[in-house]
Amino acid sequence: MKALVYTDVEELTYQDRPTPTPAPGEVLVRILASGICGSDMHAFVGHDERRPAPLTLGHEAAGVVVGGAQDGRRVTINPLVTCLECRDCKAGRENLCANRQIISMPPREGAFADFVCMPERNLITVPEGVDLRKAALAEPIACGWHGARLARGILGSDFTGLTCAVIGGGAIGVGAALSLRAQGATDITLIEPNALRRETLAGVDGFDVCAPGDSGMPAKGTVDCVIDGVGYAATRASASALARAGGVIAHIGLGEASGGLDVRRMTLQEITFIGTYTYTAQDFAETAAAIFGARLGALDWIETRPLCDGQRAFEDIRSGQVAAPKIVLIPEHATD
Repeated sequence: MKALVYTDVEELTYQDRPTPTPAPGEVLVRILASGICGSDMHAFVGHDERRPAPLTLGHEAAGVVVGGAQDGRRVTINPLVTCLECRDCKAGRENLCANRQIISMPPREGAFADFVCMPERNLITVPEGVDLRKAALAEPIACGWHGARLARGILGSDFTGLTCAVIGGGAIGVGAALSLRAQGATDITLIEPNALRRETLAGVDGFDVCAPGDSGMPAKGTVDCVIDGVGYAATRASASALARAGGVIAHIGLGEASGGLDVRRMTLQEITFIGTYTYTAQDFAETAAAIFGARLGALDWIETRPLCDGQRAFEDIRSGQVAAPKIVLIPEHATD
């Protein structure tokens, strides 16, 4: 099979790789769409020691089962493989499983390839008529769905009448904003510095868009729920300033490890900070259902490119030349 392999810092090689063989309980999925995630970008620039070269990246994917009783089943992939036996798994918090694995991190190769093997339990059927390129967005949007759900639980409401802000207009931020809307929020501002991306997002229903510091940005100390989809010191500082007394900051982004939080203000104003990692199986299923039911909008803010041109796609994202929040790579064999 063909795969886009991370072979060195800032180097992706489109090459032949062995077609994987499913282990017991797994099925082979022919990949028809796979999105580029921020974590893939971190690996690309050599900033993720969890993803050493050579490695096939990619974990936001959808495709069709090949072989066996489920042959032809259209699926979106939950890439997080957990043990199902530990305390966290049994409590429905599979994302905290100490034995968790995710495709695109050893020992599991990723989905920038013609095929990937997955446990059957990690697949959700995609209804006929739902574009598999949009179904592949279940993974990044589920991260925002999870963060919004946790924040909602602390705030004790369905977001009705609350002010929300999302920092970052990539797929994580856009997915978080759309998840907030689907969970009841109506006052949502998405803050994005890239003018090309703001222009694209201005046409997405469900939230307002502004640049950092613009007049459309919520005033400091007025936001009930802030979601940081970027995770840099500067964005954490902004989140700390925006949150109101008793508000919540849900932190999803993994841009850099430290800095930015105004701990004194957060303590004096009883602002809750939640680190949020991926999603539970239930979050993923709810997100997929929301996509299939068109509750997250048209999802027409993606750009597609051939998998074989992945190197250029990564370079364009890094240089800020991509207006779309998400690039989805399409293998040559994708005809669905």
